[in-house]
Amino acid sequence: MKTKLSLLSAALLGATLTLAPIVSQAAIPLAVGGETVPSLAPMLQKTTPAVVAVAVSGTHVSKQKVPDAFRYFFGPNAPREQVQERPFKGLGSGVIIDAKEGYIVTNNHVIEGADEILIGLHDGREVEAKLIGSDAESDIALLQIEAKNLTALKRADSDKLQVGDFAVAIGNPFGLGQTVTSGIVSAMGRSGLGIEMLENFIQTDAAINSGNSGGALVNLNGELIGINTAIVAPGGGNVGIGFAIPANMVNNLVDQIIEHGEVRRGVLGVLGQDLTSELAKGFGIETQHGGFINEVMPDSAADKAGIKVGDIIVSVNGRKIKSFQELRAKVATMGAGSKVEFGLIRDGDEETVTATLGESTQTAEAAAGAVHPMLQGAKLENSNNSGVVITDVAQGSPAAASGLIKGDVIVGVNRSKVKNLKSLKSVLEDQKGSVALKIQRDNTSIYLILR
Repeated sequence: MKTKLSLLSAALLGATLTLAPIVSQAAIPLAVGGETVPSLAPMLQKTTPAVVAVAVSGTHVSKQKVPDAFRYFFGPNAPREQVQERPFKGLGSGVIIDAKEGYIVTNNHVIEGADEILIGLHDGREVEAKLIGSDAESDIALLQIEAKNLTALKRADSDKLQVGDFAVAIGNPFGLGQTVTSGIVSAMGRSGLGIEMLENFIQTDAAINSGNSGGALVNLNGELIGINTAIVAPGGGNVGIGFAIPANMVNNLVDQIIEHGEVRRGVLGVLGQDLTSELAKGFGIETQHGGFINEVMPDSAADKAGIKVGDIIVSVNGRKIKSFQELRAKVATMGAGSKVEFGLIRDGDEETVTATLGESTQTAEAAAGAVHPMLQGAKLENSNNSGVVITDVAQGSPAAASGLIKGDVIVGVNRSKVKNLKSLKSVLEDQKGSVALKIQRDNTSIYLILR
């Protein structure tokens, strides 16, 4: 591992920056051969030292049930499960956001399960990093190193980004060394991709490849506008569709991790869906963007703020939103106790309400597949301590095969009551063989069998 990172750090020092040409008024003039040509080199000289290589190593632990036929030969004391350990190594990128404190932001999936995290700095130094905290649902992790003479990126206001703004991606693709690519902001507020539980991505056509995860997406001023996270790659390579977590979303999460050591997720207490043209027409409104509120949980932050069923939330803190998924991501990445201003349309009139977000009891580890194999493909969310809501079900998934549909609320397992994700996970861990989920569907209670 040490040798591999040393080679990577050496590559960082000798890397050739890959830069697609951009010609614009915002480009920085550079004299080459006596002539002035547009170049991003001056900006990159100040920016690239803040982007680091992240090398990780660890051990994956998996458990496999020992078949009864085999256990018969070893007697009653034979183990019920076989534990297998498999070492792994990985490479990614990170961004220094605080030079004095040594804070580095990367993706959670880059460092997840790692026993050792080594940082390769731009000047060739290798430093061991400490994990301060992470959030699997938004895919953000905060690391800390002890080192002098660090360079940090200033963070921009990502809510001010517009489609067409220039964007530059900096990272460590394929372990080749630091690489720079450029493009534009292709779209804002991308969600519903199934990449993460909380999605509100910046989409860019700046080339992002494997190893770029956790790297920087910057504007032409060299300010951080997002953390590169994922790509659409049907053939396994870059096709010009990459996604980054907005800087403002990163700021909210990092501030919580620094203060509490974890993300204390805010909760509004509503269920809803994207505003469709049919709904807009039915309600006689012209806007085509926003979050339509189907249900308001009793005594929730939304209920106390006066948000009602049928309201259409169109802005958060004065910033317009496109969808319910964007609303959900913005709220969930704000800390519990945050005061948030919501712009909404009610009966054709525009109104503004202020809500103080409640605190979520949802655990970061509660991915549906980890709760039970036959729940894989379902998105789970707490329902105000009265069950677990199925907010989405992937077509053809084990959850769909189990009979679950969007809107179902899991309220029990066999004879045990389920209040939230934590209790659902706890109950299912103690069950062997088939289990019966008690589901509240509309106004009817039904049972579904998980095998």
